[in-house]
Amino acid sequence: MNNARPKVRISRALGVALTPKAARFMDRRPYPPGMHGRKQKKASDYATQLREKQRLRFQYDVSETQLRRAYDLAKRKPGKTGQNLVQLLETRLDAVVWRAGFARTIYQARQMVVHRHIVVDGRRVDRPSFRVVVGQTIEVAPRSKTKTPFIVAREGGWSDNEIPGWLAVEREDLTATVNALPVREQIPVTCDEQLVVEYYSR
Repeated sequence: MNNARPKVRISRALGVALTPKAARFMDRRPYPPGMHGRKQKKASDYATQLREKQRLRFQYDVSETQLRRAYDLAKRKPGKTGQNLVQLLETRLDAVVWRAGFARTIYQARQMVVHRHIVVDGRRVDRPSFRVVVGQTIEVAPRSKTKTPFIVAREGGWSDNEIPGWLAVEREDLTATVNALPVREQIPVTCDEQLVVEYYSR
């Protein structure tokens, strides 16, 4: 998903770092951009819900249409809709590639998938929205393993990426197996998903 606004500016507006560069910048300026960024003002319920929805959307780099589609699916599943929604987003292929430590950011992971560097159960998949299931193995394609980003990944270059417990990663082989579906406590996104549900329920 392309967006004309710089990632740092979006990060400051939403209060969540979308890239390592944004994280460093926000350490220095932990307030929204603009001349009134330092001033705190009470937001309406709608504005608060909208902000949480945007936080979730940008952390997974999905379009509004994709997020709405995921919400509609989450609503039809048993359990809490908000937690279902986050789980559905977390099990997108680009998110799994990122969590496995094969990419530094969700944006780089999306490029890797689109450029056909990623294999799922022996088959190349070029759709970032592809949803993985328990038992599947995600791997960097053999010919792609010699490319610089994957050499860095194999050497642990993306050390900021903490491997979640629901993934079994073999860094040397650049493979990851989905051992279980992630639960909310294992998903490191900054978002009150219940407010997202309230936004779409209006």
